[in-house]
Amino acid sequence: MNDAAPDNHLSLTLAAWIMALLGWAGLLYLIFVADLTPAGHPARPVPGPFPVWLFFVLGLLALTGTAVPFVRYLNRRFARTPVPPAVLLRQSLWFGLFGATCAWLLKSGILSLATALLLGAGLGGVEWFLRMRERSRWTPDADSDEPA
Repeated sequence: MNDAAPDNHLSLTLAAWIMALLGWAGLLYLIFVADLTPAGHPARPVPGPFPVWLFFVLGLLALTGTAVPFVRYLNRRFARTPVPPAVLLRQSLWFGLFGATCAWLLKSGILSLATALLLGAGLGGVEWFLRMRERSRWTPDADSDEPA
């Protein structure tokens, strides 16, 4: 059993709270309060490019911040070794990127179940390769007196 103290994830938790609160509050403001019609075009209810991209950025923030506790729990439950906070944030960012990309594809009218599954499999594959690379960069402990 590993007797090392668990990593302190206070900075990750604070970052997750800030991202989630800013993202969800911004989305609520953008959806319910902001006037999205471009100036000079009252008959055209289509929003300009700035609110649309702001929606995607806020959605990315909101989904990433919300996914951090779930990703941390899953890694704590199923990972063989403790996972650094940067990896937890990166894995949460994949969920936010998946959600924002699906929203973008839905807006364009090209999102289907197959597209979403392929996108999720692609992002999962990238994360799997990154984790494989991290595991392959093994370095021996400096305190170990055992011969190689």
